[in-house]
Amino acid sequence: MALRSRPTIRQRRLAAELQRLREAAGVSREDVVQQFDWHSTKMYRIENARSGVTSADMLHLLDMYKVSDDRQRAALLQLARNAREKSWWTKHQDIFPGSYLELEAEATAIRSFEAMFVPGLLQTESYARALMRGSLVTRDIDRRVSARMERQKLLVRAGERPRLWAIIDESTLTRPVGGPAIMRAQIDHLIEAQELENITLQVVRTSVGAHPGMCGAFVLMDFPSPEFFAPLVYLESAISSLYLEDEEQIAQYTLMFDHLRAIALGPDESVRYLETIRSNLFSE
Repeated sequence: MALRSRPTIRQRRLAAELQRLREAAGVSREDVVQQFDWHSTKMYRIENARSGVTSADMLHLLDMYKVSDDRQRAALLQLARNAREKSWWTKHQDIFPGSYLELEAEATAIRSFEAMFVPGLLQTESYARALMRGSLVTRDIDRRVSARMERQKLLVRAGERPRLWAIIDESTLTRPVGGPAIMRAQIDHLIEAQELENITLQVVRTSVGAHPGMCGAFVLMDFPSPEFFAPLVYLESAISSLYLEDEEQIAQYTLMFDHLRAIALGPDESVRYLETIRSNLFSE
């Protein structure tokens, strides 16, 4: 059965911005339809992210809405082009049917806490494969691992890269997923990742005792246009996932993350501790 197409974040951002510009210009949908002799449903579909917008149509709309700023026009035209493109994750929708991959790729900032395993964006291929096998994942392991490695390219892509701030519980790093050799490579990878300017890594020692992260892992994501797509919290279990968008819930998880950041080892201390774990637990 074919997967049902759903609007992407870029399509929704574009649709919301076009509607905002139209309303600000005091133009109705009917005015646009009559002006350009379009089908009566075309504007409805565009503003509900059900149809794409060609560059020619965008220019017509921007002129009608009296958008004269060159930078704004260029940005909207680029957004329209991007919204028409299929992204890499579309070929994985059968094994990752939710929106997480798309949301992650569009985020400008990702703050995560993990209590059980290394965050997916920082996993090595061998660690990811061992983790899936240990979690009794039996279907499409190769494709799942491949998708996880593809995800990580956003951290080193050209242009705008998301800011990743990952806080990891110490027990995650001492658990020998896949054996000593795989863990050595994984810890080396974490140490190297910390050298990237858009990545910050902290470790929460078990000696701190009880802390907010004991309630479970979570991911906070921020986006480039919060007026079109608000910050959210992502929570995942073995059989389901949950997205929280309520402002009070976002504030609560932000407070939890800030508390974890305060009690964790600093970034430099965390690197030194990773080196200690590697030497003491997973030496060759």
